[in-house]
Amino acid sequence: MSATPEIDLKQLYEAYSPPRVQNAIVKGRIVAVDKGEVLVSIGHKAEGRIPLSEWAPDEPPPQVGEEIEVFVETLESKDGGVKVSRRLAHSLRTWQLIQEALQKDLPIEGVIRRRTKGGFVVDIGGIEAFLPGSQVDVKPLRSTDSYEDLLGRRMRFKVVKINPAQYNVVVSHKALLEEELAKQKERILNILERGQILEGTVKNVASFGIFVDLGGVLDGLVHISDLSWGRISHPEELYKPGDTVRVVVLDYDPDTRRVTLGVKQLQPNPWEVLPESLQVGAVVEGTVVAVADYGLTVEIIPGVEGLLPVFELSWSTTPVDVQKLYKVGDKIQAKVIQLDPETQRLTLSVKQLSPDPWLTAGEKYPVGSTHKGIVKNYTSIGAFVELEPGIEGFINVRDLSWIRRVRHPSEILQRGQEIEVVVLDIDPENKRLRLGYKQLSEDPWDMIRSVFEPNSVHEGIISRITDAGAQVELAFGVEGFCPMHYLKSSTGEIPKEGESALFKVSELDEQNRTIVLARIGDRPTSARKKRKKSEEAPEEAPAATPVDPRTRPTSRQKLGDLEAIAQLKALFSQQSSPSS
Repeated sequence: MSATPEIDLKQLYEAYSPPRVQNAIVKGRIVAVDKGEVLVSIGHKAEGRIPLSEWAPDEPPPQVGEEIEVFVETLESKDGGVKVSRRLAHSLRTWQLIQEALQKDLPIEGVIRRRTKGGFVVDIGGIEAFLPGSQVDVKPLRSTDSYEDLLGRRMRFKVVKINPAQYNVVVSHKALLEEELAKQKERILNILERGQILEGTVKNVASFGIFVDLGGVLDGLVHISDLSWGRISHPEELYKPGDTVRVVVLDYDPDTRRVTLGVKQLQPNPWEVLPESLQVGAVVEGTVVAVADYGLTVEIIPGVEGLLPVFELSWSTTPVDVQKLYKVGDKIQAKVIQLDPETQRLTLSVKQLSPDPWLTAGEKYPVGSTHKGIVKNYTSIGAFVELEPGIEGFINVRDLSWIRRVRHPSEILQRGQEIEVVVLDIDPENKRLRLGYKQLSEDPWDMIRSVFEPNSVHEGIISRITDAGAQVELAFGVEGFCPMHYLKSSTGEIPKEGESALFKVSELDEQNRTIVLARIGDRPTSARKKRKKSEEAPEEAPAATPVDPRTRPTSRQKLGDLEAIAQLKALFSQQSSPSS
């Protein structure tokens, strides 16, 4: 017998013998679909039955002739067939895909089935994986509706962890999103350049500016100073989260990947396109945007601001309290007195809306004319009186009183007091005006010379003592001076301030208009003793020179010049009349 028949018998045997594929995944073909079962042939007349329940309700029903993968559990079952499982084959194949996805960093698809503690359960081909809530999206989920919307959704995931012993799988959708965003960000950064115009969405609004989302992959900052050519106090005046905004790239740092954006740069600089009407000498209206001690900042047009110095608010030399008179938002008219577009400098003036009052001061305030004014301020040598805003004159301390030696203007005048003055001299060119106060009445020196003639005795009150002597208050507000050598008694005693005593007129200093006195007696009396009976005679007063009661100082309170001069005039009239 030849070898050929033996070979044919071997091939024939192998053709009808079932394959040795136990515990392996093989391909099979559906040959019949009965009630509740599917008959699958794996070749070599080996057939197995699979329960119809291994097909999910949402899957297409099995069809005769369809090729599927099955897992061979045993080659010979009790009924003589092969025990196979489609579900096990599918699970093993899915598990292989999951392992491959982890090893090769490949995405894998799954369906979010239900919520669980801390996240979701994801069905990946029949294998359940855990999706932590923090790994769903790059943005945290904030509401219950967001959770419910995810159920049943098919998504792509990245396998981040596998525990083969427990068939435990952890996946992340956020990781895939971050990788995609990083790729998009890299693409944008590669083409990003200064001057490029982009469109984005306002992501956040802060006090210093706004953050703009450029396509969801890159954020840029628009500083508050780059939002508008005009002045704004807070970015929320212009934008809110979610607003769409066009921006221009101002700067980009490849190392830190920081992008600086601008909005106002999309519009021309208003200083470069000033209206023709805005020029030196023009009268403009603006809005006060800042108030400071040195003046006001006024916005004429958005982006163009001018300084209104405090000294340009009024012709008055008295400083204006801008904090009380003006507030942010006030409308104000002013005159342009300086304009330099290159340095963006604009200076305004309110007072120059009206002419300088000194231009007509010479005609309005001639020498010898009388006017009313307000005492604005004083120094040790005189007082400043405002006749009208911008016109201020000076009263020297020597021109405050005919009959008193005034050491400080506050002895006669008070700030804010309205007084009448006489123009003594005016120099409009240098804006100088000299005023007089005592000149409102006639010079009483002739009357004083007659009443307080040499060797006459008068009672006086010592008002002030210095090393040189004492200032003495006489009647009618007249003052005299008692040198120290005339003030001391024979025993060297010096009276105290406030005490009264008798004084003899030693001389009249015509040049300085000073009454020089000498104290009489060694025992001065206190001013309080003036309340005693008037018939009490001063001790040691010379009988030949009695004190005229009319020339006694009636009070420490000073009389006004006009009243004192009137009393002097009355006394002078009595002394000079023939009947006297």
